[in-house]
Amino acid sequence: VPQHVWRINLDTPEEAHQNLSFGAVDRWWEQTDLTKLILASNKLQSLSEDVKLLPALTVLDVHDNQLTSLPSALGQLENLQKLDVSHNKLRSIPEELMQLSHLKSLLLHHNELSHLPDGFGQLVSLEELDLSNNHLTDIPTSFALLINLVRLNLACNQLKNLPADISAMKSLKQLDCTKNYLETVPSELATMASLEQLYLRKNKLRSLPEFPSCKLLKELHAGENQIEILNAENLKHLNSLSVLELRDNKIKSVPDEITLLQKLERLDLTNNDISRLPYALGNLPQLKFLALEGNPLRTIRRDLLQKGTQELLKYLRSKIQDDVTSPNEEPPVTAMTLPSESRINMHAITSLKLLEYSEKQAAGIPDEMFDAVRSHAVATVNFSKNQLNEIPPRIVELKDSVCDVSLGFNKISSVSLELCMLHKLTHLDIRNNFLTSLPEEMEALTRLQVINLSFNRFKVFPSVLYRILALETILLGNNQVGSIDPLQLKKMDKLGTLDLQNNDLLQVPPELGNCETLRTLLLEGNPFRTPRAAVLAKGTAAVLEYLRSRIPA
Repeated sequence: VPQHVWRINLDTPEEAHQNLSFGAVDRWWEQTDLTKLILASNKLQSLSEDVKLLPALTVLDVHDNQLTSLPSALGQLENLQKLDVSHNKLRSIPEELMQLSHLKSLLLHHNELSHLPDGFGQLVSLEELDLSNNHLTDIPTSFALLINLVRLNLACNQLKNLPADISAMKSLKQLDCTKNYLETVPSELATMASLEQLYLRKNKLRSLPEFPSCKLLKELHAGENQIEILNAENLKHLNSLSVLELRDNKIKSVPDEITLLQKLERLDLTNNDISRLPYALGNLPQLKFLALEGNPLRTIRRDLLQKGTQELLKYLRSKIQDDVTSPNEEPPVTAMTLPSESRINMHAITSLKLLEYSEKQAAGIPDEMFDAVRSHAVATVNFSKNQLNEIPPRIVELKDSVCDVSLGFNKISSVSLELCMLHKLTHLDIRNNFLTSLPEEMEALTRLQVINLSFNRFKVFPSVLYRILALETILLGNNQVGSIDPLQLKKMDKLGTLDLQNNDLLQVPPELGNCETLRTLLLEGNPFRTPRAAVLAKGTAAVLEYLRSRIPA
């Protein structure tokens, strides 16, 4: 860091010497001290103790450098509120850091920390603490003093247990312990009254704790563990729970008390050992997503599982009523044409199997469009070039026939669960929208061959795409994707075209060269240094060959 940066509060700036006409009001350098310093994404190997010359700093951001240690002078920045030292090579934290009594956000993720100072609890103002992706094996008991902490991320460490004292964090709303070695969770966790989201995925849990006080818990993620039994006691207090994710465990049965979870919207029980379900599950009023694939269910046929959540719930409800169906459930389809259908192109629907409502700058798709489809099998939907904020929920009505959906050039910020039920979908175009992520439920689109996500706002490669093995073309150009996983891509043996032009890839992993099914790989317009432009210009085969040559032996 250039010396004059540390001395910016002390030295008169160059321009003041050159122009002596500054009046007292214009002398900004005498009136205000530096409050924010951002040195992120450089190659800094150390920070000078001179950082103490900037006592007014409230924000110091040095993420994504090569720091192996921090200066003890940081402890003198008593106004500091946010410190981001993530994505470095830190092995330890200086004790002096514990003096920062006004610090609200401390980001330490992606370092090489194996232990933390015992005095951590002195950071009493802390509201956000991210320690994910380190080598921590335990947590200081003084964590109990962090009573203002709202978000704590401990994911991807080597924790075998959590201290019971953690339950003293009375403000904690989000606790992420994904991917550790936890075999149990302290029962005291159950007293954390503010907890709203709890992530326990990818551990070694054999059972779930009971949650008598967690009245506000909305999300519980405990997939990829070794949980065998789901007790009524685990569930009965969770009045606010909307997401319960228990996939990839060894659960054998679901208790009837699951129906107490009246606010449950998503229940994922994929890949367990469940042989029967309580039919009362069909009565959960908010349930929108129920995943049961990979269970030895005896009472439910496979084809029913593939028809989606609503059909499944309908089936379960019918079993409660013992097959007594109420009369006049559906009005008969009449041959009359509705008056509103006159402005709908019925020829396109009946002959071309096309439902089109594009270039209308519309905020929503009129119901009469869907009403007109009735029993006709529509294969193609085009709702592009409108002002849609969301995917029209009624699109799910076309799930048994639609193969090709265009929603490009709208203002859609998330992919709905309804879209994930279009199980015959082969082509999906959502370019030029506001998407930042894709839901895991898209994994159900097992026939999807082409997806166009260009000109959106993705910062990471959507991980669910790696699991849609039918994909032949992925267009992700003009986003902000920072990395890709070549080992996952290699499993996609149908993938021929991958467009990642104009993204934020800082490096291209050499193992990408092993993805030999790729015929077109577009990487131009990214900030990486190698492969150089001359190699890219030679085409995909040359790029893949170059990458293979860089794989360490």
